[in-house]
Amino acid sequence: MRAFLAILALFAVGAHHSESRTVNLVLPHALRAGETATLLVTVGVIPRSGEIEITTSSGHFLGVISPYGIRPGHESGTYAVPLPAEAISGRRVSLLVSLRANGKTRAPTMSEVKRVRVKIGSAG
Repeated sequence: MRAFLAILALFAVGAHHSESRTVNLVLPHALRAGETATLLVTVGVIPRSGEIEITTSSGHFLGVISPYGIRPGHESGTYAVPLPAEAISGRRVSLLVSLRANGKTRAPTMSEVKRVRVKIGSAG
């Protein structure tokens, strides 16, 4: 099984999505038969009980990262979120990433969500 990582990730806060950060990823190639895609999300220090929510730019829910048990002030780590093939358009995927903490939702900072990339691997 050979895995490929999407290197290029563009981060921008969309004006109409003030509660989320827009993340545009370019895959190294379109998904082939028998391949799956997984998001690898590197989370830094976030508020206690904070959660990272990931949706497509069209609003399709992909998942929530809830890093519990992390010591205060420590980075949370890297989490895998399945990326359905229908969320990918050719070689591109556009995501909205939000941080929910203390009853509020906002766009995470670059130190809270440090990196989002795509891993392509075989389905088997």
